[in-house]
Amino acid sequence: MMREKKNGRAAVVVLGDLGRSPRMQYHALSLARQASLEVDIVAYGGSDPHSAVSGHSSIHIHKMTSWPTIPRSLPKILYPFLLLLKPLFQFVMLLWLLCAKIPRPDVFIVQNPPSIPTLVAVKWASWLRHSAFIVDWHNFGYTLLSLSLGRTSLFVAVYKWSSGGCSHVYFFRVEKHYGKMANGALCVTRAMQHELAQNWGIKATVLYDQPPEFFRPASLEEKHKLFCRLSEHITQGHGFQDCITYGVTGEGGDNSYESVFTAQVGNEFSLKASRPALIVSSTSWTPDEDFGLLLEAALMYDRRVAALLNEDDASGEEVVWKEFYDGKQSLYPRLLFIITGKGPEKEKYEEKIRRLNLKRVAFRTMWLSAEDYPLLLGSADLGVCLHTSSSGLDLPMKVVDMFGCGLPVCAVSYSCIEELVKVNKNGLLFSSSSELADELIMLFKGFPDQCDALKELRNGAMETMASTRWATEWEEHAKPLISKASFLFYLEALISSSLPVG
Repeated sequence: MMREKKNGRAAVVVLGDLGRSPRMQYHALSLARQASLEVDIVAYGGSDPHSAVSGHSSIHIHKMTSWPTIPRSLPKILYPFLLLLKPLFQFVMLLWLLCAKIPRPDVFIVQNPPSIPTLVAVKWASWLRHSAFIVDWHNFGYTLLSLSLGRTSLFVAVYKWSSGGCSHVYFFRVEKHYGKMANGALCVTRAMQHELAQNWGIKATVLYDQPPEFFRPASLEEKHKLFCRLSEHITQGHGFQDCITYGVTGEGGDNSYESVFTAQVGNEFSLKASRPALIVSSTSWTPDEDFGLLLEAALMYDRRVAALLNEDDASGEEVVWKEFYDGKQSLYPRLLFIITGKGPEKEKYEEKIRRLNLKRVAFRTMWLSAEDYPLLLGSADLGVCLHTSSSGLDLPMKVVDMFGCGLPVCAVSYSCIEELVKVNKNGLLFSSSSELADELIMLFKGFPDQCDALKELRNGAMETMASTRWATEWEEHAKPLISKASFLFYLEALISSSLPVG
């Protein structure tokens, strides 16, 4: 148990956008709800966290000042200097918040990565404030750095070397050195647990990502209201006509009774038989997710279906679109991909989408609120995950969320993904765009009523959803570790007279 102490506190530290750090939001909720602690979250602003976090009376959010955007006009010779100055600025800002801005916590829980300067700052704060220090390992810092700078980068090599504990490069002695100094550790997979134990000398407890209670299948009414709210984004396309926007004028009328997918008559809601299949993929638009794979698979689906149906290549897109608009059902449906998320490569891929020439496939990119995102997953027919993992040792939270909504998944195959995705039970794996295209054709043949393979996967995803939840996993694995680390640290501090008795 957490030691009984009036006004017990925990600090959750994220050197990143809190709204895009779901696992740390869930930690905060569990610390407040299940451990009855006051919780201080120190993180960057940006995206809004879930209302369950921002509205909880025992959770207090402290936003850090962001590092200013570097002007493009700045001489490139100054970039290396700014690269070194940025972590120093973050270190000072973070240390001030942890030591002066928030009340003294019993325990700090910090997300890693990023490692620089987070682990150093939090460890120093734990010394100064006589608090326990726990690291939640999501991945490794140097592997993420190598994605952006290249694995042969001299900076990456120095970072990797110095993070191994070289005493004369003190500032960069981060992950391994400071990770071993933590009072406890959590990690996201058994593969990562093994790596930490064998090569880092760190004993970590596996806490699999699990969805909280607000990830669940959506009701028909919730689907209809969501699609009506998103109607403008869904029907306007990317500035050109496609299989979704054909016949949509966008002028006048009350669209609250009908969407692309649903209809309302009186108090009754229904799914349209001729609706497109809805596929959702959430992405951070970063190099560890090859979005080009999805575009190529969409193009292959489009061309292969045309060949399977013996369509005349001379017939234009509008011939096919008119058939869908008139309500004609096809053996293979239209596919609407909704891609959610923010990130640096988004505009590049949006431009590629504009250049595609597709009959049966359309794309929409959007950013959803923390409340609407679970509803979208709970309303979709399939999820696609393009995450490949920089280390090969972490699992995509987006797939966890999809399973929480009973949504089956097609995911890129890599070393430990089968800890999460069970092939032919709750999802499928693919290694190429051609494999993904084949899976889409197989799963959606006969949509919406005769697609038995998709229904089987959905049943498996629903079983996965029902098997466990975040609160249960946290109670079993995280709470005992946090309690033990906090209590042992408190005893050690008393013995060494670092803390006053009483």
